[in-house]
Amino acid sequence: MFRLCAREIKNGKFFKDITISDMAESKSRTKKIFDAVDEICYEFDLSRPVWLDKNINEFKRRDKTRFNQDNFIDSVDFDYLEIQVIEED
Repeated sequence: MFRLCAREIKNGKFFKDITISDMAESKSRTKKIFDAVDEICYEFDLSRPVWLDKNINEFKRRDKTRFNQDNFIDSVDFDYLEIQVIEED
């Protein structure tokens, strides 16, 4: 099973959080990540974030990254959105 957790952080506190699970064995890891981010954006009513080089490198190293206002086309009402893989087969 693949699980990805997302948290909206505002003023150093959790504002919203969600955990997305994906049990499809036929999907690649990348597809599971992008599908989870799409679902997170739908649930949080956000535009899809732009993955900058910084985010890609950080995610490759630690399975975790933060998206701030620079990653979104629309204005956001939080400091950053943090995503992290918490389980994968």
